[in-house]
Amino acid sequence: MMQLTGGIIVIIAFAAIIRKYETRTVLLVAGALMCFIGGVMGQFMDSFVKTMIHGSLVPTICTVMGFAFVMKHTECDQHLVHALSGLISKSHAIIIPLAMLVTWWLNIAVTSAAGAAILAGTWGSAISPGNTHVAFISKMANVDVMFVVLETALPAIIASLVVAVSLTLVAAFRKEGPSKARQEALAEQGTASIVSKFKVNGLKAMAPIVPLVILVVTNLNIAALKDMGIAKVSVPAAMIIGCVVALIIARAHALEEVTKDFFKGMGDAYGSIIGLIIAAAVFTKGMQAMGLTDALLTYMKDSQSFAKIAGSFGPFIIAILSGSGDAAALAFNGAITPHAASFGMNMVDLGSLAQISGAIGRSTSPVAGAAIICASLANVGPMELAKRNIVPMLVGVITFLILF
Repeated sequence: MMQLTGGIIVIIAFAAIIRKYETRTVLLVAGALMCFIGGVMGQFMDSFVKTMIHGSLVPTICTVMGFAFVMKHTECDQHLVHALSGLISKSHAIIIPLAMLVTWWLNIAVTSAAGAAILAGTWGSAISPGNTHVAFISKMANVDVMFVVLETALPAIIASLVVAVSLTLVAAFRKEGPSKARQEALAEQGTASIVSKFKVNGLKAMAPIVPLVILVVTNLNIAALKDMGIAKVSVPAAMIIGCVVALIIARAHALEEVTKDFFKGMGDAYGSIIGLIIAAAVFTKGMQAMGLTDALLTYMKDSQSFAKIAGSFGPFIIAILSGSGDAAALAFNGAITPHAASFGMNMVDLGSLAQISGAIGRSTSPVAGAAIICASLANVGPMELAKRNIVPMLVGVITFLILF
């Protein structure tokens, strides 16, 4: 009876999220209700507080967002976006796969789908050191953030190439792509693209990727760096170094304003991202109290394939319906992924499979913010973009299933 009641609460919670009710509110209320019914309200508060003050999760996510706000203040993010946009506009023959891949790589450095709104490539942020889920998985598996990134990078890159090729084949089948006739038609409608007069500063364009380069280089165990006494750099340290470099390059004189923006970014990250993780932790505790976690584990223990399918297609489908895979991925990773070893997997692989599948689903969703932006730019409905992307994105998820 407890499991049935818990199952109904979980279904209602995800239905509410799909209908666009505030995610943190839904997860907190559902989690609290399940903890109350399960008679473990004390664990509700323990889970809330423990996540709220986590020693590695909070500094990582908050400093990444602080860095993002500094990039915005100094306009370094715009220089990077315009630099890569210029590359795309000059490559007509391969514009579709190049646009997707450039956006994918850009989202690793600039972790905002709206900041580089080419829908199919916006899931590149899934392997960014500043990604919420990467930090969550590293905490859960008790490994460094960069270990998760480097462990996941190769499958993610392969999947991105598969998606790019699939998108190109879809465009070829539909006889789409750049053409003189299409350009003339757009010009007649008054919607032809206007060449930007934005003057790109190469140094400013490089600033957003400075922390990423530092993190990758210092985590590759290069012998020469060890001989020089250069140790691994943490994510918070890399972000602060990146901020200093950006200030020097941009010659920002208003240090006080930049500092305010940095801490404003940290505050926003705590309220939105850490708040979501806290709510998901409470929701997971509620699932445990109702016996749902044990029931799911019993079904999965004898089947690695079932665990992989549930971990990939669950977040993928919910992300398509709701425009965000965060809630489903966090709930799955909080409840099931810690027990990955019991069905023949490790936490990093299963956790990454769930979170990246959710990110790919978001890039397919007609109600995601990036989809709405892209649709308005292309002068079509968001559903048109979703229909065009569904097959390549599905191929991407299947690629992950095979690689993991």
